[in-house]
Formats: sequence, C-alpha cells, structure tokens
Amino acid sequence: MSTSTTEWKVDGLGKWSDEQEFSVEAERTIAYAKATNDPIQRHLSGELAPPVFAIVPPFTQLGEPTMSIVPPELLMRVLHGEQDMHFHRPIVPGMTLVTRVAGLGVHKAPSGVTLHSKIETRTEDGEPVNDQWMVAFFRGAEDELDIGETAPSHRVPDDQRSAEPIAVVKQHFDADQTFRYSEASGDQMPIHLDEDVAKAMGLPGIIIHGLCTMAFNSWAVVQEACDGDSERLKRLAVRFSRPALPEQGMSTSIWSVEGPANGRAAYAFESTTSDGNVVIKDGLAEVAD
Repeated sequence: MSTSTTEWKVDGLGKWSDEQEFSVEAERTIAYAKATNDPIQRHLSGELAPPVFAIVPPFTQLGEPTMSIVPPELLMRVLHGEQDMHFHRPIVPGMTLVTRVAGLGVHKAPSGVTLHSKIETRTEDGEPVNDQWMVAFFRGAEDELDIGETAPSHRVPDDQRSAEPIAVVKQHFDADQTFRYSEASGDQMPIHLDEDVAKAMGLPGIIIHGLCTMAFNSWAVVQEACDGDSERLKRLAVRFSRPALPEQGMSTSIWSVEGPANGRAAYAFESTTSDGNVVIKDGLAEVAD
C-alpha cells in the first residue's frame, strides 16, 4: 500500500533539538554489556562503555526529528534503516555527556522515503565523543523528495568481499534478550516486548532490537579486528535488512577491505541468522592502529 502526502515539514530540517545532559554510570554501562552478551572484559567491568552504548545518552531525543518533520499518517510505517557511528573517544563512567539531534535530509528511496538525522554527543567542555547518522525508512510513501543532506555511504563493493572472510563469529540471541536490552537501553517499543503487538504489526512475533543486533556486531568486530580493544574502533555502520528473533543463532562474517584515505584499516561485515536470513547488510568498521 502506498501513501502520497504533501505534509512533510521540510522547514524543520537543520533545526537542532535542545541540548540534553546524560551522566554515565558504571552500573548502566555494565548492564548494557550484559544485555548484549558482550564478552569484552573492559565492558563487563565498567571500565568503559561498549561502543554501541553511544545510542543510550541521546535515546530520548531520537524521535524529535521524526515527529517534527514526518506526516502523522506515516509514523506507524517507520523502519530503522541504517545506523552509522563515528567514535572520537570512548564513553567512560563519570562522564557527563551533552547530546543533540537534527533531521538533515528527506529523500525518495525505492518503495518509500528516508529521513536522515544526525546525532552529536560531546563532553561538558564541548569535546566530541561521537557523531551518529540514523536513517529512518517510511514504507509506502510516494512523495518525490530530495532535500538536504544524506548519511555517508558505507556500502563496500561486492568484489571486495569475494575472498574468504578473516573470521566468522557464531552468536546467539537468548529467549529474554529483548527484555534485558529494553531495560538497559531504555527502548521499550512494544514490538520487542509484546507478542500480540508484534504480530498485529505483521511481524512473526517479538523481534530483536536492531541496535542490539548492531551491538552484537560491534563485539564480534572488536574481538576479530581490534585485538579485543574497543578503543581502536573508530566507525561502525550497518544497514538493517531483516529482524532477528529471540533464540535464533547468528553468524557474523568479517572481511578485510580497502581502507579509507585516513589510513585506518577497514572491514566489511554481514550477519545471517540460523534460518538463512541476512539481517545486517553493508556493515563497515574502521579501525585505528
């Protein structure tokens, strides 16, 4: 079913939300590590936060661009399309972070429209901690829009993944994964917690949070491409292809690919569940020496 509308409030593009403070506590970062089955000891001890914990401080602001720009009739058609995290320094307990978010572009895509938003996280003194791009996909929207910025590309050409992967990491989602992740992340969306709601939305049942799946990707990459040191991870980008389900297995394959001009090593990755569905596509990690 398609929906055409002229109510996109594109004058809201480029308008940043109010700044919000977030106090980082070890208890919260440890809970996030445990909720994503993270095996990295520095994360489990509370020495530093797992990389994808970067989504937690700005989480309550993420809906602001959508609510201020997207037509109301499309809000229930939203899918989380992509996430691209650029890490400038690790998040450690004791920090006070300052976050803000803005919608920066609206663009036509096959079978829908995408909203490209940017999230900035800084220290109290204004030093950058991480920048993130989030792409929301609105199914069935037919509006011919091409306004503003787009998130950076992270697609790796297929021929760079033609060789054998450097690693294949076997992973598993627990029966209670979504409940643990919801509590640790603050994401209480019913499709991750209520079987009836999920099925009413056309899903097979409760689904794993996309960012939980991305967190699984992060520790696989840290283990295999960063020698276990998450401070070396400087970028992690994914496209969410299909949802994973509780109690499924997942394999994350990692390839060494051509790096960017800044001299970092680069790795492509892709995740497939035990039933053969590709749930993460166009995964890209950049790693410092």
